[in-house]
Amino acid sequence: MAHALAVQVSLFVQSEADGSLRRSRLKSMNKIGYNDKSWISCTPLDLKNRITHSKCECKVLCMSVQQANRRKVAVNPPELEDAKEPPLHLYKPKEPYTATIRSVERLVGPKSPGETCHIVIDHGGNVPYWEGQSYGVIPPGENPKKPGSPHNVRLYSIASTRYGDSFDGKTASLCVRRAVYYDPETGKEDPSKKGVCSNFLCDAKPGDKVQLTGPSGKVMLLPEDDPTATHIMIATGTGVAPYRGYLRRMFMESVTAFQFRGLAWLFLGVANTDSLLYDQEFSNYLQDYPNNFRYVTALSREQKNRNGGKMYVQDRIEEYSDEIFKLLDGGAHIYFCGLKGMMPGIQETLKRVAEQRGEKWDEKLAQLKKKKQWHVEVY
Repeated sequence: MAHALAVQVSLFVQSEADGSLRRSRLKSMNKIGYNDKSWISCTPLDLKNRITHSKCECKVLCMSVQQANRRKVAVNPPELEDAKEPPLHLYKPKEPYTATIRSVERLVGPKSPGETCHIVIDHGGNVPYWEGQSYGVIPPGENPKKPGSPHNVRLYSIASTRYGDSFDGKTASLCVRRAVYYDPETGKEDPSKKGVCSNFLCDAKPGDKVQLTGPSGKVMLLPEDDPTATHIMIATGTGVAPYRGYLRRMFMESVTAFQFRGLAWLFLGVANTDSLLYDQEFSNYLQDYPNNFRYVTALSREQKNRNGGKMYVQDRIEEYSDEIFKLLDGGAHIYFCGLKGMMPGIQETLKRVAEQRGEKWDEKLAQLKKKKQWHVEVY
């Protein structure tokens, strides 16, 4: 995997002399975020993949923040750490919050079978959330099944920390795959059957308004009571969204209340190299925190499993099953996020491995759930 080029970023560094925050200008910029491309580092492959897509008028984004000497980014406001319980259902479908689209960026390369975009939404600090929660989005227009009524709410896992990509607590990011339908007979796309909400978000322009509900969800919240814990994260496609939030909180942001010293292990399954999401960002963590982060990918259209078939994320789980089971026995948390179709194959793999180890999977799963080590969010 190619290494990212060194990038100069503007960081806030605590002054040892007077304890005040002073700005260390490695490069003049207002913030580190998706709107300012000066912080992006690229490999030659990244440069080759910078294209403009006809459906999503935004450049392919090279996702990278190179942490200079592992110094982390200051975040504000500190009050976001004060709450003892996660915010829930602050805005409901009948009274949603009107937020603003700040940016839409295409995440995948030209050979990806499908389009996935990173959408940054400005909520002005009025819809706070915790890592692992979801927003509901109500697309504009009328529900065709209920004339005169708005569309139903679509839930999206939030792909940023509570501080957002601009680290000021005013934005949230979503990772959205454009849903399209191809006629099986003609092989052509049928616009009448496209996903209403995903296409609205991927086609959105800065300044557009978006109706939000939530935040919702508690099952995928990142447990922070033990900063030395192990977190095994398994995702397919856009299911990587909550893990991006976890990892930014662990490795990118300077958060006094949570100074991670454990192990984060990410398994990501996608179709091919061009379909990898936030790959450069994750690769940087691997380079900067080799003792605290592991990153394994499963590329179904490029790699083969040990039986010669396509490489899926469950095949990677089987490869590392001994380590995974030992970590689970030691109290590790394991998370699954992605399409519902991922779980049967994963469950079969885990059951087979457990039996090979002389264990009963049903009993082990029950214990993992009882100890709150098992976290699943599929859609």
